[in-house]
Amino acid sequence: GHASPEDHAYTIMKELDVDYVLVIFGGMSGYSSDDINKFLWMIRIGGSTPEGAHIRESDYYSPSGEYKVDKDGSTAMLNSLMYKMCYYRFGEVMTEQGKPTGYDRVRNQEIGNKDFELDVLEEAFTSEHWIVRIYKVKDFG
Repeated sequence: GHASPEDHAYTIMKELDVDYVLVIFGGMSGYSSDDINKFLWMIRIGGSTPEGAHIRESDYYSPSGEYKVDKDGSTAMLNSLMYKMCYYRFGEVMTEQGKPTGYDRVRNQEIGNKDFELDVLEEAFTSEHWIVRIYKVKDFG
């Protein structure tokens, strides 16, 4: 589900009876063992299952073949649930003097999708340095 756009991920979360989703994010603090850095493994694992056959690793690379979260990031990456959970409201944040808002201190990139809202999740908790982020799955039932 994390590799999917929000609407598809919502269907998966509801099927699995998910109420909350946790992500570990290091872009604010510089913590490099975060979920964005592990995301390619999630994509590979998900894409290796019959249910995830639509997930193709190549869709998450930039046109030049790089794993990017900046303006050159792929459409699949910049619209994935993982990206949105990590970077929600991050585009408003100044992380380093002399750098633009939304500057990811792990990947050394200004994020490419800054201005978005979450449709199927609501932020439930974000720790002081944004390492722990928890989202509640909205109930439209």
